[in-house]
Amino acid sequence: MNSLLDMKGHLLHLLGQVGVQLEEDKISIINRGNPHIVPFSADKLYVYTFKFASEYLKVGKAGKRSKARLQSHHYNPASSQSNLALSLLQDNEMKKYNLTKENVGLWIKKNVERVDIEIDECAGVFVQNFVEAALHCMLKPKYEGFESQREVRY
Repeated sequence: MNSLLDMKGHLLHLLGQVGVQLEEDKISIINRGNPHIVPFSADKLYVYTFKFASEYLKVGKAGKRSKARLQSHHYNPASSQSNLALSLLQDNEMKKYNLTKENVGLWIKKNVERVDIEIDECAGVFVQNFVEAALHCMLKPKYEGFESQREVRY
């Protein structure tokens, strides 16, 4: 697998391994480009990823009542207690980019790769949860959980 964009078949295979037969057209993997443009559709479930350089930073999910989580929370450090912007501002390794609460959102949109997985709502929240969990295991995002929780023990 070269990139997240090539992972659709793998995710469909994993779902099949747990007895879920999802048609290929019910899931899409979309690179949002730079700067990010993030549309929202109420008939989709989303699993989103953020990657900078060669490291995944965050993997999360949003549903039909989570438009702000999908489109804006991760770009505004004051939007919630857990978002990408806040994590970047608190990371000493990121200080070299001169990030501030005023510029971090635009910096993310211009410099961080965002790839979203859109899942038709008919697939259901369990499929969305499974895809998010699979990506957490495969990608080990830097800003998910506490460092001690991210240690691989298997």
